[in-house]
Amino acid sequence: MSSTNGYSVAGISEGNLDEEAIKDWARGLRERLSAPEVTFGLVFMTPHYFEESRNVLELLRLHARIPILAGCSSNGLIADGRELETRPGLTLGLYYCPETHLDVCRFTEDQVNNAEASTFWHSKSGVTPEQSNGWLVFVDPFHMDGEAWLRQWNQAYPALPVFGGLASGDHSANRTQLYWNGDVYEEGGIGISFRGRTSLTGVISQGCTPIGDTWTITKAEGNVIHEIGNRPAYQVLLETFDELPPEAKKKTRGNLFVGIVVNEYLDEFHRGDFLIRNLIGADPQTGSLVVGGFPRNGQTLQFQRRDAETADEDLQTLLTQTADRLQNRVTYGGCLCSCNGRGQGLFGVPDHDAATVQSHFRDLGVTGFFCNGEIGPVGDQNFLHGYTASLALFVDRQEENASQA
Repeated sequence: MSSTNGYSVAGISEGNLDEEAIKDWARGLRERLSAPEVTFGLVFMTPHYFEESRNVLELLRLHARIPILAGCSSNGLIADGRELETRPGLTLGLYYCPETHLDVCRFTEDQVNNAEASTFWHSKSGVTPEQSNGWLVFVDPFHMDGEAWLRQWNQAYPALPVFGGLASGDHSANRTQLYWNGDVYEEGGIGISFRGRTSLTGVISQGCTPIGDTWTITKAEGNVIHEIGNRPAYQVLLETFDELPPEAKKKTRGNLFVGIVVNEYLDEFHRGDFLIRNLIGADPQTGSLVVGGFPRNGQTLQFQRRDAETADEDLQTLLTQTADRLQNRVTYGGCLCSCNGRGQGLFGVPDHDAATVQSHFRDLGVTGFFCNGEIGPVGDQNFLHGYTASLALFVDRQEENASQA
């Protein structure tokens, strides 16, 4: 299947390797793109293609006429409104972004360990903050400390959005693949920087809805919250849960998370303003909560619920807001990185995230994959997420009516 908005097209090729079939499929996909040329392509392959991945990359580059091709391996694939979760295949997206320059770089764990200043990454990537409108990144999770890398990247490129995800593949062998043109790597990361007319924006749907009131963290140490509002944190959590209606209690039990506000300067806090982190444990004796992060004193906290219903509601709401915000901008295409914990396992139906995106951005070429972790901004900082749908949109920096004036 494939669709096109004139600037982008995406499709899935199912089944084991058949060179002639892939040639025909790649040529057909290119013919569906009405643009004069391909600016770049994104490719994602299941582990069934590991031994032939270099050959596949060359076939795609040649027959779809792709000057820059990047991507990674995954056990689940996404193209337009469809998700392929269990069968072998590959997905390819072709994108035309006029007056746009792409800078592609590879980075490694050794570089993360040796980076001493933010300017280190400027020299390694060949890109300064002034030369980038944002990054699309794919990272190997088994041989790369993604959290450490992202902290450095945030310092090197402050306020620039970074979207993407951690590759998946053969978990029994801790093996994934990263793709850049005809090369295949099994560690590190691949980053694509956009400059010129194209910028990156999108949706980070963490799948939660706030419950109860907002609170101030008054005593935290490491990943332990001792006090909220000068009271034992566990007591505040218990009261929040007890005040929920009976039906909400049923949905919340076993699905509790912690939301930490990223930008404290906002007048009000709404969906999308929180960084969601796991609630790892609670100790009634000490009154403390253990969370999957490092909260600080003075930060605003609100407890959150995550389940299929709230994950759907969160994605729908954020997509509606984003579509409204971009209604006067040309959107060239997208890349959807969805957590392995979503899909049919969470929603009970196929194609949920992909189909929901298509319902808001019809005929937009979107390709992507199921991740071991998702990358995306909350506020003006980029984070590594879980159970999240990270949608990167490639958009024109100018408003349509402004460009027509």
